Amino acid sequence: MEHNSKTDPEIQDSYDNQQKWVLDSSLDSKGKIPLRARTGAWRAALFVIAIEFSERLSYFGIATNLVVYFTTILHQDLKMAVKNANYWSGVTTLMPLLGGFVADAYLGRYAAVLLATIIYLMGLILLTLSWFIPGLKPCHEEMCVEPRKAHEIAFFIAIYLISIGTGGHKPSLESFGADQFEDGHPQERKMKMSYFNWWSTGLCAGVLTAVTVIVYIEDRIGWGVAGIILTIVMATSFMIFLIGKPFYRYRAPTGSPLTPILQVFVAAFAKRHIPCPNDSSLLHELSREEYTRGRLLSSTKNLKFLDKAAVIEDRGSENAMAEKESPWRLATVTKVEEAKLLINMIPIWFFTLAFVYEKLLVPLLRHITGNERGISILQRIGTGMVFSLITMIIAALIERRRLDHYNNMTMSAIWLAPQFIIIGIADAFTLVGLQEYFYDQVPDSMRSLGIAFYLSVIGAASFVNTLLMTVCDRLAEEISGKSWFGKDLNSSRLDRFYWTLASLTAVNICFFVVVAKRYTYKSVQPSLAVVDGGDDVEITSMTNTSKYT
Repeated sequence: MEHNSKTDPEIQDSYDNQQKWVLDSSLDSKGKIPLRARTGAWRAALFVIAIEFSERLSYFGIATNLVVYFTTILHQDLKMAVKNANYWSGVTTLMPLLGGFVADAYLGRYAAVLLATIIYLMGLILLTLSWFIPGLKPCHEEMCVEPRKAHEIAFFIAIYLISIGTGGHKPSLESFGADQFEDGHPQERKMKMSYFNWWSTGLCAGVLTAVTVIVYIEDRIGWGVAGIILTIVMATSFMIFLIGKPFYRYRAPTGSPLTPILQVFVAAFAKRHIPCPNDSSLLHELSREEYTRGRLLSSTKNLKFLDKAAVIEDRGSENAMAEKESPWRLATVTKVEEAKLLINMIPIWFFTLAFVYEKLLVPLLRHITGNERGISILQRIGTGMVFSLITMIIAALIERRRLDHYNNMTMSAIWLAPQFIIIGIADAFTLVGLQEYFYDQVPDSMRSLGIAFYLSVIGAASFVNTLLMTVCDRLAEEISGKSWFGKDLNSSRLDRFYWTLASLTAVNICFFVVVAKRYTYKSVQPSLAVVDGGDDVEITSMTNTSKYT
């Protein structure tokens, strides 16, 4: 048996310290090491979920009826209205890429949420005032052919302020909520898995309320009243979020997370002719005492070319110390592995453009597979993609039936229920899985940007869908002389479009399976963390190895 240099009391003291303190580089509201019993976990995450509900309520309360607003209030034709709505939606769903980068690099996630929510509120307030200030009202009288230019300008400024607010809000808030759970603590790691499911529950509650209650108020009572409600709900949730400040765990921004990644590529290219040792222990890495921010990652066997960035050229020479001071020439194993994580994400991002879990399936799957997640992240995403494929097939069959009998029978709306039920199941697998994947598998310093990658999948998919419709329409006209998209549903052939989507999704799933089977998950080294508890006391704790499968 290998001799352990630590005595039993020392080991027990280390365990007790890990239970008492949060040792993952987080800080409390006073800038000290957080006490586990007073900060983070569900006591903090619930504040975050509350403000997510209000953000989704506001966003979908506007987005759902936006085309109607353009056509009825601003008196645009349908083509221009759809075009303007798509522009706004595209900008809003891609804006998180910028917001996530700024949050991780400069502001920090908490500060980014505060700033984004203030901008969001400014947009909602301006949108509401444009209905009550006489000079900003849409028209002089009850009925008008053309709206006031001032109202049009105020409206566009308002919705794009909301777009900017969403860009900073979405990636920062979700990752900030996930930061409230420590990966190295077994109980909190399981809580984090549940967090993404409950986050989506709050999100869906906001969406459902928006597309029912808020849309009804806009149509039957007025946009001004709806604006007042959205503003009050957002302001209230903002105050709730501020109340939670003493309970949060914070991560300090670490500067641009992309610079170290670029340094890895530069260093690997500069040493491209140098052989890479088979023993990863010969590669350059900081000691646990030197690496005080984040977690050390273990070396993996994929993308071995990048390992050359961590090769020490003249081991033992005087130049070795000088090279350590030049990250453009010598990178650590952890930085190399972070670069690999980003490269591994590219095919997963690409193949997910197409695409009642927590209490029932997770415990059953945990029992069957022995995996604490139930199934792996990528298995969850792939399962959701299969359900999406089934949804498209059902949609194609039902649309074909409707077209065959629309002159002789009226089909009940209940026929649409199977599609919505299955797509809901697909979302429970795919969307939640994507959220967890893009938070968990990115480098620790890029988690807001990781959530932005997840959001950008949805935005990019919207543009791809528009392009696909255009291509299919033109091909159909060239082949059969008739468009698949007519003036109304009965003159269209949406069933053929659904079959096209189903075929492309099936091919996409095949490629996704190939990529997922070869994917290497993040592997975190077991580490000793030496920290200052704030009372001139050093706390030493052993953390778990975290290998996600």
